[in-house]
Amino acid sequence: MSAANFPIPEDIVAVLTDPAAYGTQRIFDAYRWLRVNQPLGKASPRGFNPFWVVTRHADIQIVSQQSQLFRSSDRPVALLSSKAEARIEAATGGNGLLRTLVQMDAPDHPKFRALTQKWFTPGSLRSIEGKIRDIAKSYANRLAASGQHCDFVSEIALGFPLRVVMTILGVDLDHELKMLRLTQEFFGGKDPDNARRGQNDGATALSDVVFEFGEFFSSVVADRRANPSDDLASVIANAQIDGESISDLDALSYFVTIATAGHDTTSSSSAGGMWALCEHPEQFDRLKANPGLISGFVDEAIRWTTPVKHFMRTAAADTELDGRSIRRGDWLMLCYASANRDEAVFQDPDAFRIDRSPNRHLAFGYGAHLCLGQYLAKLEMRILFEELLQRISSVELDGAGAMTVSWFVNGPKRLPIRFQLH
Repeated sequence: MSAANFPIPEDIVAVLTDPAAYGTQRIFDAYRWLRVNQPLGKASPRGFNPFWVVTRHADIQIVSQQSQLFRSSDRPVALLSSKAEARIEAATGGNGLLRTLVQMDAPDHPKFRALTQKWFTPGSLRSIEGKIRDIAKSYANRLAASGQHCDFVSEIALGFPLRVVMTILGVDLDHELKMLRLTQEFFGGKDPDNARRGQNDGATALSDVVFEFGEFFSSVVADRRANPSDDLASVIANAQIDGESISDLDALSYFVTIATAGHDTTSSSSAGGMWALCEHPEQFDRLKANPGLISGFVDEAIRWTTPVKHFMRTAAADTELDGRSIRRGDWLMLCYASANRDEAVFQDPDAFRIDRSPNRHLAFGYGAHLCLGQYLAKLEMRILFEELLQRISSVELDGAGAMTVSWFVNGPKRLPIRFQLH
């Protein structure tokens, strides 16, 4: 059957391609309509190349399990306008300015993933749990000293996972503010508060951000090659694949992945979890009464927030999915935030429930590209909220929160809260 038989209405497509919609209920209303009426349909928005929109949990799992059929390296893995896609293709001859893990397919992907995978296993993370708790305590103390009012995003959620990642990398903490700014510019090109200053062209701004990352991490690579230590930066700088040192581009791409995605999504999920507790005080009370529920709360906060809203995949051959004929070269948008509200998988999916079990969310992806840092993210959030809950007896919103304006990676950017201390 032809794709023309499965068009998505223009008003729904307009929501999918509006970065501002991802900070409001509008995107979830659109997802809900799609799951019911057109769970795998074709979007043809003006200014974009057409793409399939995959909204159901089961279909996203099917696509993700077939990483050689639905590839990551052929076209961009995040939605771009047709002009931006053409510009990147012309400038790089590929699908992006970097060559990160999320942009690789086999055989490269498993080889590059294996370089650092052992650093992020539960067993390895136990060795640094004490360091993570010390960092969490310092941020919990900062919350307690803030006068019972604070912006949870800027004062707690942004800094805590960033410091953990900087510590694991072995990068001087003096560079934290620079890493935070570059991360926000990297993911926040559509957001008026986070976009790179002085640049109206998104592609040029992203290129400048990548160049600045390159300047910084090239010095880190040079230092670790001359003076290797036991940190993750040394592993990346001195990495070899098939007996050959990885390229400067591959090293930079690895550093950018760890330094950005390694903390930004955890920041968003932590802030999203606190926001949910403010809006659902009965869940906060249950969590206070039974700290054993914190691990469940963490998974629910991650499902609830789903910081990575989508990844794009490209069909490597003609195939069929859910009765639709997918052609070689077709682009597919995997809508994780929709899958995580799928009524076929989650009972009462629009409710925030810290005891949700099972919680088979897809916020970390699925299949070969399952997030490398998922265990670190959960560990950080569990420890942070263990420390916070020891200090506060109640919490509520102290004004209007705000979400970042982005259709790719987004989460809270402001969260004013008021709390009582024990």
